[in-house]
Amino acid sequence: MNNSKSTPTHVAIIMDGNGRWAQLHGKERYEGHIAGVEAVRASIKAAVRNGVKYLTLYAFSTENWGRPDTEVSALMELFCKCVIGETPDLVKQGVKVRIIGRRDRFSDKVAEHLNRIEQQTAEGDKLTLVLAFDYSSRDEITTAVRHLAQSAAKGELHADDIDERCVANALYTAGIPDPDFIVRTSGECRLSNFLLWQASYAEMYFPQVLWPDFTQEEFDKALEEFAGRNRRYGKL
Repeated sequence: MNNSKSTPTHVAIIMDGNGRWAQLHGKERYEGHIAGVEAVRASIKAAVRNGVKYLTLYAFSTENWGRPDTEVSALMELFCKCVIGETPDLVKQGVKVRIIGRRDRFSDKVAEHLNRIEQQTAEGDKLTLVLAFDYSSRDEITTAVRHLAQSAAKGELHADDIDERCVANALYTAGIPDPDFIVRTSGECRLSNFLLWQASYAEMYFPQVLWPDFTQEEFDKALEEFAGRNRRYGKL
């Protein structure tokens, strides 16, 4: 599938099911996260091949800090290893990485790797890979409102000038088009604090497949589903 008229510009994915996949295969939870890396690779390749311009992955939610310390530590170590191992291939594919979310709660090591992957892929022009890391949509909106209020208090912005565009430009995703299509694997049907503002008119798809089993073929199947949707944006 590569019809520009039916291909979404921006696909966002809630990568759900690593833990259940591990349980089904008699493995530890962290092994499910390791297996999920292959699905990330597959989705990136499929997005580039199909002409998708933005791919946002819900990599680590703010709520994920509440998981056991051993699992959180394993996730952070896995991310650092992936930065080192995957960055050269991302550069070859023309993928530019952008991180959204808070950065003040990561260790120096993780923060360094976040900066490294953004810097080393900055010239990518085929696909922008947006990684939502320590991301909470409610926190994002709250932070945006706080910044706008501070600007208004300083006289830099009049309250009457605050419109939807103004709010959008204050979000972590400023400059990124809203997602056309949101996919959540594992069959769960909720957004879980992900892109709540940006998802206003997104089509949604909830395949039963667990994230580690989300292959390029599954990505293509999702795009076929999107192509069959009739997007009216509240109109007839």
